[in-house]
Amino acid sequence: MIIKDSVILVTGANRGLGLAIAAAALRAGARKVYAGSRDPSAIKLEGVEPLKIDVTSAEDIQAAALACPDVTLLINNAGIDLGCGVTSPDATASLRAEFEVNVLAPLELSRAFAPILARNGGGALVNILSVLSWLNAPPHGTYSVTKAAAWSMTNGLRNELGAQGTRVVGVHVGYMDTDMTAGIDVAKASPAAVAETIFAAIDAGADEVLADETSRYVKAGLSAERGVYLGEPRSRL
Repeated sequence: MIIKDSVILVTGANRGLGLAIAAAALRAGARKVYAGSRDPSAIKLEGVEPLKIDVTSAEDIQAAALACPDVTLLINNAGIDLGCGVTSPDATASLRAEFEVNVLAPLELSRAFAPILARNGGGALVNILSVLSWLNAPPHGTYSVTKAAAWSMTNGLRNELGAQGTRVVGVHVGYMDTDMTAGIDVAKASPAAVAETIFAAIDAGADEVLADETSRYVKAGLSAERGVYLGEPRSRL
């Protein structure tokens, strides 16, 4: 799939990676970019079409599908991280809230737009995942659970939508320089660079994008004798 002349819908496009993706789509020559946000007035990027969509609202998702019948590329970017560990007293509530946004929302959007993509020649569907699809790291325990589920869901979509000619792409990335990681003192990828990497991979026909060095390191470590997801060895008692 070539980004030039495509019609793209990006969720969570008012800031962070979503905003960078929308801007990169315009630079790549997309014919139209729908920029989704719960508050469309928050969309300040010139050249896009703001779209009201709360990704947890079935009514908003159906309204978006009716309003955007020309979409050829859906990018499920919206997500939340409540910074909660799996043993925290708030873990269950946190997991439910994050699961709603990080797993169920992209699933429902994908189901709503799959027939549209099929009618428009197949197109592509992109889910923004995380290096935490493969790791569970405090204080992002419940978020990591949802991203692991979203990775599996993405693989399921790829298996089921391939028959209609829709490419399904999973994007894994570590820390990015966004509001979500403000205050965390680690090396961070540029959202603009990640967006460019995503579109280059889509144009190259990739099914998976390892968007930074962290995601490439962790993916390689999954098959190590002691998988990277197991963490450091504990001393024996």
